[in-house]
Amino acid sequence: MALRVIFMGTPEFSAATLKAIVEAGHEVVAAYSQPPRPAGRRGLELKNSPVHDLAESLGIEVRTPVSLKGEAEQAAFRALGADVAVVVAYGLLLPRAVLEGTRLGAYNGHASLLPRWRGAAPIQRAIMAGDAETGIMIMKMDEGLDTGPVALTERVTIGADMTAGELHDALRDVGARLMVEALGRLEAGDLPTVAQAGEGATYAAKISKDETRIDWAKPAREVHDRIRGLSPFPGAWCEANIGGKPERLKLLRSTMGEGAGTPGTILDDRLTIACGDGAVRLVEVQRAGGKPMEAGAFLRGAGLKKGDRL
Repeated sequence: MALRVIFMGTPEFSAATLKAIVEAGHEVVAAYSQPPRPAGRRGLELKNSPVHDLAESLGIEVRTPVSLKGEAEQAAFRALGADVAVVVAYGLLLPRAVLEGTRLGAYNGHASLLPRWRGAAPIQRAIMAGDAETGIMIMKMDEGLDTGPVALTERVTIGADMTAGELHDALRDVGARLMVEALGRLEAGDLPTVAQAGEGATYAAKISKDETRIDWAKPAREVHDRIRGLSPFPGAWCEANIGGKPERLKLLRSTMGEGAGTPGTILDDRLTIACGDGAVRLVEVQRAGGKPMEAGAFLRGAGLKKGDRL
């Protein structure tokens, strides 16, 4: 028999899991998502989340409460009579009454190798820290922040130049498949869990604006990991003097380079930039208001040359 599922998620990362659950034949009785947010240049339009749009297209009831702490919301959740809640990047803390509001509890698909990178930004943080691997864990939720016991794990290698966007897509697909496996095993009564390790916990805080500007005085490895960890969003950046004026330059792709010099100096015609220790070669950049472009095209258009500084 198929399970009666309450799905709780918001971004495109979550929508892939919702789609996979439906395709696997489970009955999604409701989808919970963050409320529509202001969008457009002036913020005058309200935009649904990807999960909201997908659920509506599949004929699934969508609920967008601003909180789940009230008794009325908790009663409405229980009234759905679901077997299990599936949570993937939802964005709201779940109180005990919600965690226990289904027959089998709530299971979360988390994009890290817990207890490493608990919290909001595990994909970016793993790359920014230079981790060689990460993964997806299916966890039975408790009242802590990503502290529940783990049911399933799949590891994913982080390539040397892999960006957060590329890792996001890889983990998105793994997470959808692994959650469907978890539900199948849960339905069969064969989904044991193991407590997380007591050591090695780290917190994946949200990315702040002051982290996005590149400091060329840092070691090249740290600069490279920051560029790829913030790509494509929110994007690492620096300033370039173009036409006698400072212009913000978004850095989308990089690789480790060769050479040395004063930090921020362009070392060659391939846009290799000196760092505090070593160098980073920029592969793809984006000028303010422009489209992404490869390094050579940027250099030709910007009129920058060896010896100039970013």
